[in-house]
Amino acid sequence: MMTDAPQDALAPGPTTAPCLAGDVGDGAELPAQQAPAQQTPTQQAKVVVITGMSGAGKSLALKTLEDLGYEAVDNLPLSLLGSLVRPGEPARPLAIGIDIRTRDFGVASVLSGMDRLMQESRIDMRLLFVDCDDDVLCRRFTETRRRHPLAMDRPLQDGIRHERALVSPLRGRADLVIDTSTLPAAELRRVLAGHFGLAAKPALVVFVTSFSYRRGLPREADLVFDARFLDNPYYVEELRPLSGRDPRVAGHVEGDPGYHTFFAALTALLGPLLPRFAAEGKSYLTIAVGCTGGRHRSVVIAERLAAWLREKGQRADLRHRDLDEGEYT
Repeated sequence: MMTDAPQDALAPGPTTAPCLAGDVGDGAELPAQQAPAQQTPTQQAKVVVITGMSGAGKSLALKTLEDLGYEAVDNLPLSLLGSLVRPGEPARPLAIGIDIRTRDFGVASVLSGMDRLMQESRIDMRLLFVDCDDDVLCRRFTETRRRHPLAMDRPLQDGIRHERALVSPLRGRADLVIDTSTLPAAELRRVLAGHFGLAAKPALVVFVTSFSYRRGLPREADLVFDARFLDNPYYVEELRPLSGRDPRVAGHVEGDPGYHTFFAALTALLGPLLPRFAAEGKSYLTIAVGCTGGRHRSVVIAERLAAWLREKGQRADLRHRDLDEGEYT
């Protein structure tokens, strides 16, 4: 169930990170809703507690988990947390939103309540913290004309700083931190589906993204590879306006004597790593490939890497963060 509490804003685009009020509907597709497996008294109840900064995307995260098959509860008074999870009872997976708006909110009470439940019950409980840069949060609140819950009678920046000081201990204890500063809503949904899908044995999902070093590293990246040593099509006049998706640009990059050696070494590295990540229970792996402008060399490598992964039977999603279209393929 969802309450009528205000929804968090989240950046819908990869570079400008503008905010959207309410439920962000950008046409992104989630994996088909997975029917949660029937719990038995000997199985662990699955609980995800979602917290973080106001405006960073907590409400979208909660709604996404609801779409994945979780029972979603927002702003639950902490005193009632234990009543939702009773030892020995079959239970639908739960996603619980807790933040500074929650009655009797306090970092110590949140952490102690979680620790007590995990000790007393068979509960698989994970803490998700949704974060965002302060300047992006300011822009989101300003553009949507929403008021920060701690800035009713003070400047917006003061409210954000105060909230960050209050919730920072939760960030330190989180099992997963997702920074949405440059993360589109569609990508957040996919990341959450990768980490918290309800399949009995979730398969490893690999997400490949190209990026521009000028605009910074993708914060969600697990592995980062630098393609700036390759010959740059930017300095070929007829190739400059094109992207790495164009066969002429791809041919130029692949014509560099170092390309094939690099790509062979890259796939030789990843080949044995992916099964080990899967064996350790990792469900979502992000591989980022960067170049100076994020338009030519990194795009070619990302395209070829995603194709190689798919040929090997690996599920691989692909996105070019700093291309104008910036969409999944």
